[in-house]
Parts: sequence; C-alpha cells; structure tokens
Amino acid sequence: MSRPQVVVYPAPGLLAAATAARLVTRLVDVQAARGYASVVLTGGGTGISVLEQLRAAPARDAIDWSRLDFYWGDERFLPSGHPDRNETQARAALLDHVPVSPDRVFAMAPSDGRFGNDPEAAAADYADLLAGKAGPEDHGPVPTFDVCLLGLGEEGHTLSVFPGSPAVYETERTVVAVRNCPKPPPTRISMTLATTRQSAEVWMVTAGDAKAAAVAMALGGAGEVQLPAAGARGARRTLWLLDKPAAAKLPNVFAPPLS
Repeated sequence: MSRPQVVVYPAPGLLAAATAARLVTRLVDVQAARGYASVVLTGGGTGISVLEQLRAAPARDAIDWSRLDFYWGDERFLPSGHPDRNETQARAALLDHVPVSPDRVFAMAPSDGRFGNDPEAAAADYADLLAGKAGPEDHGPVPTFDVCLLGLGEEGHTLSVFPGSPAVYETERTVVAVRNCPKPPPTRISMTLATTRQSAEVWMVTAGDAKAAAVAMALGGAGEVQLPAAGARGARRTLWLLDKPAAAKLPNVFAPPLS
C-alpha cells in the first residue's frame, strides 16, 4: 500500500475547486491511456462541494462522460430520491448536469427498492455487481477503481465504517450492511476498507477544524480499528487533501507549504 501524501489548501472552497481540477486531470489521463475510467463517489459536505466544483469547472468537458463509471463508497439506506442519500445529492450536484451514461452509474439500492428493507441483501447485491465488473487484471473481487474519493468523520470514520464497529474488522466481504451507526441514519451500506485498498488512488478530502484531531491521529499512526480512516489506502497513491483548519494539528513533516 502507498504512504499518504498531504496537500493543504488555505480554505474549503479552494480545497473543493482544486480537488475537482485534480480529478479532471486524472480522469482525462486515464481515459487517454485506456479509453475509460472509474471513480468512487463520497457524500458529505466537502465531497458534494467537489462535485459542484467539477460541474462548474471550465475543463469538465475534457472528460468523456460517456466512458466514465460511477460507484459509491457508501450509502444511507433510505428511500429512492431521499434528500439525505448520497446518490440524490450527487445527482443534483453533478450527474444530472453532464452527459453520463445511465448504465455506467452504479448506485446502491434504496430501502424501497427491489430488496425492500433488507440492507444485507442490498449489500450482497452491490458486492455481486462489483465482482461482475472485475477482470483478470484486477486480481480480486472488485474492479481497480482509478480514484476513490473519501471523507472523514470527526471521530475518524470513513465510508460508513465507524471505530470499533463490526465493519472495521471485515476482511472477506467487499460490501456490508451497517446497522446501529452512531450518526443518523442508523442503517447504511458500505464498501469495506479492504475494497478501497483495491483502488489505484484513494483521495481523502476533508475540511474544518473539527476534523483536525482525527486527521492528526490517522496520519500519526493510529490503527484502523480505532480510526478507520487510517486504513484507507490506495494501491499506488494515497492523497490527503485538506484545508488549513483540518491540517492544524499535523506535525510539520506532514504539512507542506500551502498550495
């Protein structure tokens, strides 16, 4: 697994805009080399801000949206179209405004979908979908995602994998149902940390001084059971993209000059 690299931006708006610009460059490069690309989306305020900035970016149309696969790292197990679903927010921020191919948008099942109120069945279905997208070159049960976007909770969770939860110990399943989450809604579907480690690149994008302690602990050697975000690593690259308040408690070794 790759070692984390840290880039710090002065303010959350610049962080979101710069991450969007990075994403354009990365996806265009991958498409130029291979013809198509894939990205794992995240929710949360900063994650959605990145998508809004991508929608507004002048260079966004350099991406061939018809040859881009969209996945989600986790989802709130709520009815289709619910405003708190990551899918709903991502569609409003970006996907409804660019020429994506509907058959390349792989949303997790809602609670009123074909599995009904059965998050375990919905999680197993998403795991089956990922397995079907994996090829021999991926050497595992999921495709190699080109970029996996992640966020960070104040207590150190990422995806819907919370400290000390059953999901943080999961090493065999690629997608799990998560019940009794300490943050609402209590039921979710989530990729596991092992799944994110199949990504070529993992980008942890977070802002705000409320995240500073968790950022410092995750980058300071905390274990993933205590701080799941510490276990989110890309196979080739792991980027922590932060604003200045989120980086406030980092030792100098992790804090490069502001970009």
